Amino acid sequence: MLPQKTDSFQLDPVPDRQTEGKRTAKRKWYAGETSVWIFLFIYLIAIAYPLLWMIMSSFKSSEDIFANSWSLPSEWHFENYASAWNQGISSYFMNSVIVTVLTCLITVFVSAWAAYGLSRFQFKGKGFFLVICLGGLMLTPQVSLVPLYSIIQSLGLYNTYWALILPYAAYRIPFTIILIRSYFLSISKELEEAAYLDGCTSIGVFFRIFLPISVPILVTSGILTAYHTWNEFMFAIIFIDDENLRTIPAGLMQFRDALQTDWGVLLAGLTISAAPIIILFLLMQKYFVRGIANGSVKG
Repeated sequence: MLPQKTDSFQLDPVPDRQTEGKRTAKRKWYAGETSVWIFLFIYLIAIAYPLLWMIMSSFKSSEDIFANSWSLPSEWHFENYASAWNQGISSYFMNSVIVTVLTCLITVFVSAWAAYGLSRFQFKGKGFFLVICLGGLMLTPQVSLVPLYSIIQSLGLYNTYWALILPYAAYRIPFTIILIRSYFLSISKELEEAAYLDGCTSIGVFFRIFLPISVPILVTSGILTAYHTWNEFMFAIIFIDDENLRTIPAGLMQFRDALQTDWGVLLAGLTISAAPIIILFLLMQKYFVRGIANGSVKG
């Protein structure tokens, strides 16, 4: 029997370029994801640490804050919160609640009405109104402070809640209209046509179709308006001179003394003022994310 001839060499396998491309893309994806997580972690520290320091220092005395700024309280002063509340935070808190709630209701309702008209009806001057809304986004409160002060004085609104509510709503309405209008454009017209066939009027369509469907964007608009109103400082100190009508940002100025400031009580007041907005966002973050995502579908 003759011996079989065998090959003395073996060809190397041809590399699979598609597989290598997938591996390279996967490595890039992992590197990109890791970079995003690192950035978000650093951003979280930059945002959360000052809040944690404020809360931690609100339980300290002024001497302990300066002596041990970065440590836990050597003695927990829970009475700082009671002192802050009794020294005026209670009245400032209620004033802020009244102004914020009324501003949110007016802003969201007026903006929803305007967005409904701009998204579902055709009329002359529609483009002009959209330009006006966009122009309102470029107008800063500082520019119109002097004429706005004169208007409030002439209307007799000075030292009233309306001196804050109306300007707050006026400055937030343009942005809120654009936001809600974008959401309304994503609503199917078949729902609107079916409602008209059932005998519903335009007002009925607005209240029975658009408002129930648009809860996420309405909540988002309310949160953004509440955040701006609750923390606004300039109008609060210029348009309100009565101590009984001051909101929290302006009222906290009274906690500072020219000779001595109780920093523990002041930080306790700041913690009380920041807590409602943080709690509101944590409770409504599901609607907030959905509203922002869906509201950016169309423009």
